[in-house]
Amino acid sequence: MKTDERRARIREVHRRLVQEGPPWTRDREADFDTVTVPERDCDQLRDLLVAEGAQTVVEVGLAYASSALAIGEALVAVNAPRPRHVIIDPFQERDWSNAGWDLLRRAGLDTIASLMLAPSSIALPQLLTEGLVADAAFVDGSHRFHEVFVDLYFLRKIVRPGGLIVIDDTWAPSVRTAVHYYERNLGWTVIPDAFPSEDSTAAAADSPTEPATRCKAIRLPNPSFEPSFEDFHAF
Repeated sequence: MKTDERRARIREVHRRLVQEGPPWTRDREADFDTVTVPERDCDQLRDLLVAEGAQTVVEVGLAYASSALAIGEALVAVNAPRPRHVIIDPFQERDWSNAGWDLLRRAGLDTIASLMLAPSSIALPQLLTEGLVADAAFVDGSHRFHEVFVDLYFLRKIVRPGGLIVIDDTWAPSVRTAVHYYERNLGWTVIPDAFPSEDSTAAAADSPTEPATRCKAIRLPNPSFEPSFEDFHAF
């Protein structure tokens, strides 16, 4: 199947997901609308990864697969010889009834994607031990501060120097605070306008002059470095 045909297949699955919702949802009111990454953010994520020429991407959190479809389309568009999409979601089978994974299979993306049914605190060290090097990562797993912090700790060792880490739900104080540590102490740099401001019902950001946004794209330093403990900056 040609690249354009593969992309068209992915886009059709994503279009139906956006318009009709997934074939199965958890028994919670408006669950799909609440947890899924909106279409606009998915399109921006896809375009960012294509511009980056990403060939290997790690994703934390699958749920209904909206972001995974965007990442998969980006990998197909880049048309690398061996694209790889590693997805971590310990609840996909048990709590999500494989709804997201089934959509990826429907889009033909199971040929480049693999699913790890383990907590990210276990799966990420395993990937690091295996020597995986990724061009980018998308983080949308647990929103507890300590778990986000641990995800980012391991991803900075997996994503190549100069690569990208995109974090979802940065409006949440727990997520935003974890990211601030790495910005202030490890040279992580926000990519301006990667995700332009949009209307959001999310909580307010730190100040009235800083609009609340859902996703934030970070560029890792190149070369990477380990700061002295004496250079610690409060966050």
